[in-house]
Amino acid sequence: MKRTAILALAALALLAGCGKKNVLRPADGRTLPQKSATAASQPGVNDLLNPGTEARPTREDELVTKSKPLEPDRFDLPPPG
Repeated sequence: MKRTAILALAALALLAGCGKKNVLRPADGRTLPQKSATAASQPGVNDLLNPGTEARPTREDELVTKSKPLEPDRFDLPPPG
């Protein structure tokens, strides 16, 4: 009984530690990357952690949305001869 109580308390303590968040900052002696020549301002930590749409593009060109038979193409002619 004691052993399960100790394991339960240890698991609860480990689980409680998962929700702790620290403020992100560069490591000691390091700085954030320099501002690029075309950027309007120096990016912050949150800007660097959240990639933009260029870094993670979404797929917008779904070719097959509904399965249906193709209509006959009047220009699809057999080769001559």
